[in-house]
Amino acid sequence: MEHKKEKLQIPKDGLAGLKENFTTDALSGFLVFLLALPLSLGIAKASDFPAIYGLVTAIVGGIIVSFFAGSLLTIKGPAAGLIVIVSGAVAAMGGGDTTVGWHLALGAIVVAGAIQVLFGLLKLGRLSDFFPGAAIHGMLAAIGIIIISKQVHNLLGIDPAQLKGKAPLELLAMIPESIAHENSHLTEIGIACLAILILFSVVKNKHIKKIPAPLIVLLVAVPLGFVLQIKTEGAIEKFALVKVGDIMDKMKEQFINVDFSGITSHPGEFFEYVILFSLIGSLESLLTVKAIDGLDPFKRKSNTNKDLIAIGAGNMLSGVLGGLPMISEVARSSANVGNGAKTRWANFFHGIFLLIAVLFAVPLIEMIPNTALAAMLIFVGFRLAHPREFMHMLHIGKDQFAVFVVTIIVTLSTDLLIGIGSGILLEMLIYLFNGVSISELFKSHLIVNQIDGQTYEIKLEKTAMFSNLIDLKKQLTAIPEKTTILLDVSNAKLIDHTTISTLYLIKEDFELEGGTFVITGLDKLKASSSHAMASRKGN
Repeated sequence: MEHKKEKLQIPKDGLAGLKENFTTDALSGFLVFLLALPLSLGIAKASDFPAIYGLVTAIVGGIIVSFFAGSLLTIKGPAAGLIVIVSGAVAAMGGGDTTVGWHLALGAIVVAGAIQVLFGLLKLGRLSDFFPGAAIHGMLAAIGIIIISKQVHNLLGIDPAQLKGKAPLELLAMIPESIAHENSHLTEIGIACLAILILFSVVKNKHIKKIPAPLIVLLVAVPLGFVLQIKTEGAIEKFALVKVGDIMDKMKEQFINVDFSGITSHPGEFFEYVILFSLIGSLESLLTVKAIDGLDPFKRKSNTNKDLIAIGAGNMLSGVLGGLPMISEVARSSANVGNGAKTRWANFFHGIFLLIAVLFAVPLIEMIPNTALAAMLIFVGFRLAHPREFMHMLHIGKDQFAVFVVTIIVTLSTDLLIGIGSGILLEMLIYLFNGVSISELFKSHLIVNQIDGQTYEIKLEKTAMFSNLIDLKKQLTAIPEKTTILLDVSNAKLIDHTTISTLYLIKEDFELEGGTFVITGLDKLKASSSHAMASRKGN
């Protein structure tokens, strides 16, 4: 494996990388741009922000943040996973006025960006390790359900004004009524677009899969809009098509859009959303960075602390201008790797192409039916809350499934912060009920014995779980590279699913660097299910 790594020619970074990989990175940037354009518009609209500021966010993430990011292949931009938080901030602080709510939400975004910079400076790039996997998956599934709950009505051509102030469970209950009162022309476009996305998701042909599905959606939706004359169809004209406007006019009218008065006028809501933006945004970014590092054919490792600083700085600038919070977005980043991108320049080019579109192609953008954007967001939401996720968590174990489901239910009933907090609390209570002492919750117990200069025998004692995983990782990653680690877990009282999954990731990284990492003793512990990564308990 080490020999294979030495054969790979690692792409250069900086200007040398631009010259070396101009063609592949520019092509990937263009293909990602085709994906990012409609999604950024749809995410902004679903978040109750002016649509054009979704593009502004992606432009800042591409053209500016790419130079400072700690990850080379991730695409920075607005995320569907933050729609719930952004729209919640607008509603909570706007009092029914989305324009007022937008300006006040920007204040929370800027403050959260400063906190993300602080996270990076304090080297908290390991933040994602504290959250149990089941709670994270439950949070993402809940976000998917919430996205679907609103976008189904938009796909059916229901006036968005009728949806304002409705909670997710209310919106789900309204679906039969919306079906009964759907606008046939808008619904036809939306269903056609959704069918295209579903069809593309099951196509196996590698050449067809290279074509961005959102591009085909737009190529179908725009002509259908003309054929069905939705632009002139009475009352729906005001919400049938995307409204973007001239960015230069908007900038001349008001270049700085942020309003910090929410700190005093709505202190409770303001700081609640600062916490949500900074924590959930950072968590989603870190998870994406970890996933994309695994896809990188050159096996480069990102600097997560540097990436948090770059994301935070980008959010501060985006918020001042009027844009949404950005993250390292997983779908666009995965597409970037799949398109053959080599360096950070692909993210830069995706931003450049978006800037060109904003400056010169607004009339074309404003031909896009909103129901097409709704179809894209429904598809994103479905992937987040796919039935496969429920089956996967059940397969891992009943304990993880319980945390997953409770996180979803509480999130839908209350909000994201309480939802993920409930998942974390439930998992801790499950382990305390299974004999874990409070003193073991945040402290890992490793006995390290160095046999010689090249071999380390390590015994894992007591409990290894998500809440003490940061400490466990710190001790294991302190061991020198290119050595041998013999990790015996047979004496552990309990090892949870999150820890087992992480141990195998550490093993993979350690062996990529030329070392040997052997895990023994798992077979001596009782597993909560037949899944290889199931939580295990000492006999």
